[in-house]
Amino acid sequence: MKAKSIHWAAVAATAAAVLAGTGYGMAAPAGPSAVGDDRAYVYRIPGGAHLPPGRLAGLDLLEDRDGDDLFVLGDAATALHLNSAGLRPKVEQRLAPAAWEPPRRSGQAPALTAAVAEETYYGGYRTVNAQYAHLDQVASDHASLATVVDIGDSWRKSTGRPGGYDLKAICLTKKQSGSCRLTPDSTRPRFLVQAQVHARELTTGEMAYRWIDYLTDGYGSDATATKILDTREVWVVPVGNPDGVDMVQQGFTGGPTGQQWHRKNANHTHAAATCAEGPGTGSGIDLNRNNNSHWGGAGTSSHPCDPVYKGRSADSESENKALQGLYRKLFPDTRATGDTAAAASGTRGMFVTLHSYSDMVLFPWGFDGDTASGNDAALRAMGKEMARLAGGWEYGRPGEILYDASGGHDDWIYDQLGVPAFTWEIGPSSGGCGGFHPAYSCQNGFWNKVRPMLTYAAGKAGSPYGGATSPVG
Repeated sequence: MKAKSIHWAAVAATAAAVLAGTGYGMAAPAGPSAVGDDRAYVYRIPGGAHLPPGRLAGLDLLEDRDGDDLFVLGDAATALHLNSAGLRPKVEQRLAPAAWEPPRRSGQAPALTAAVAEETYYGGYRTVNAQYAHLDQVASDHASLATVVDIGDSWRKSTGRPGGYDLKAICLTKKQSGSCRLTPDSTRPRFLVQAQVHARELTTGEMAYRWIDYLTDGYGSDATATKILDTREVWVVPVGNPDGVDMVQQGFTGGPTGQQWHRKNANHTHAAATCAEGPGTGSGIDLNRNNNSHWGGAGTSSHPCDPVYKGRSADSESENKALQGLYRKLFPDTRATGDTAAAASGTRGMFVTLHSYSDMVLFPWGFDGDTASGNDAALRAMGKEMARLAGGWEYGRPGEILYDASGGHDDWIYDQLGVPAFTWEIGPSSGGCGGFHPAYSCQNGFWNKVRPMLTYAAGKAGSPYGGATSPVG
């Protein structure tokens, strides 16, 4: 996980070496020279994949792996910590400064006007308000296809603090009697896509935006879009962490490197003192470590300023309460308890949570790469096809190709409801389109890979495990 923006542009290792004077494989900055160095670095941890989980606890591990090596985002102080722990870090990239943009509106706009719909940041990415204005416009332009639903509140809004947001979803289908009801007994199979749970992962919100437009603008003219909306209910949550995205939009606020690295939500009440905002640190709770499925296990931290802080209790955050409430209203429970229990063969539905980056398709279990779920064979087969459609991504359980991580949304929905669940890590780990905040122009290439994956997943929602009677499409 890396970033671009006013603040720092993630570029390929070779380009970073030229721009910033740091070459791949150089020893990490250490000693007195690191004091006052506020630049952002990506560190390579040789052999990190085979270290005991505790050795890497609390670090901002990126969704990236090269052989046995893992990668960490941080500043110069992070290098001091890594060196003192005997981890032998190497500088993979030093992230160069990019052009400043003024801060954007903070908090939900009182009216989602046409002007609000055009709000962007970091070269073209839509603000939270622009995403919400887009939902309303789609529902207005395609009244027979789209319904916007308020599913809950962000942490700021739920606690009465300024700058908060609603959490919104859109239901897309060719409407018939009973469409888009918040009950799990739907006539049509359902496919749920959520994005920007990790605030800094801007590509994911853009993919959700384009997916909505592809289906609604293509209905009646594009055969695939038409078939999907005639036979499926597609639900999209374009921003699962609006407070966190709001912080990212604000840019420099919070320090020299600023909030563009912010991953978590805005709940800052757990720390005894204010957490610095920058690479490898920040306030809030990692929503993708807070879910009550093996909560508090591998890949989480108990320290509030760490990027993978799990929170004081499972399912504590208002955003996760809202998302889980939506999951339960959309899908019936078809799986018995127990890590190896399988969901019923007649299960319908599909869930994809979009993240970035590293060109990977991941599926449960995330908490332990050595534990296979009861539906592992089916999940693996679908993951393999998704990876093929993307042009040759890696696929597997997180611990097999990345590292173990507990408390994720994909583990929760499969654990609690039996719905096939996938995490897609969109974007390469290096090159001009690598990182958290690649140039907005990179999104065209990403979309060309993600669209066939989405249409495939929508089709599989009819009978993902092979036993449902509804048409698969």
